[in-house]
Amino acid sequence: MKRHRGKFNPSNDQPYELSRSRIENFFKCPACFYMQQVEGIVFPSIPGFNINEATDILLKRDFDFYREKQESHPFLISKGYSHLIPFQHENFELWTQSLHFGAKDRMHIDHLDTNLRVGGGLDDVWLNQKTSKIHIVDYKSTSQKKDNGPINLDDHWKSTYKRQMDLYAWIMKKKGFDVDDVGFFLYCDGDRFTENNFLKKEKALMEFKMTLIEYKTNYDWIEETLKQIYQTLRLSFRPNHSENCEYGNFLKQSFNNTDY
Repeated sequence: MKRHRGKFNPSNDQPYELSRSRIENFFKCPACFYMQQVEGIVFPSIPGFNINEATDILLKRDFDFYREKQESHPFLISKGYSHLIPFQHENFELWTQSLHFGAKDRMHIDHLDTNLRVGGGLDDVWLNQKTSKIHIVDYKSTSQKKDNGPINLDDHWKSTYKRQMDLYAWIMKKKGFDVDDVGFFLYCDGDRFTENNFLKKEKALMEFKMTLIEYKTNYDWIEETLKQIYQTLRLSFRPNHSENCEYGNFLKQSFNNTDY
């Protein structure tokens, strides 16, 4: 039977597919979520982050080399994590395909209480040889505008990253894997403060400072959020925008009233 995705159809009894990013949309603003999923409104697009995508591809390539050898990466060894090796599984490549997360053998689970198919695309998974548990890994890229030292997760907007890690670890647990509660963020920080030359004779070389951050996952919010999503999808009216929703505030100012 045809998969249930895109605009929500309450008459379709197939699991409704929701990616991690759409769940994050609900977390930020139920009204915007409703507009997209129930009303089928297409929101303005934003340009892709091509450099971020490139660092993801290169990191994946490097770790795949050691995945094949089943050895720890020299970077991990230098940080005192020689017991971590890239996890090898027949479906690993499928788990990384975020655009097809709802298809067979991809990274998703069907949440029976809400009939939601929840998933996304993993960056990496590392196996802990001491505990036989797996750690969820997320690659991140940025370039700090101030030389503030190693990156951390203290910025309020990085709560989005934390929820992503929470959800992916929760999904893999539900899929039957023995998942460690600690995940890792591997951060590439484009170094704009280096004294080394950027432009060489034939190419330019950008240096990245690398930071590995441990994060203790939190699953407490997930079940309740999925239940709220289930209820919101079945509303006959659009809920209110969140107070800090940029789209909601834009619409409110545009129409100069609260009926939007």
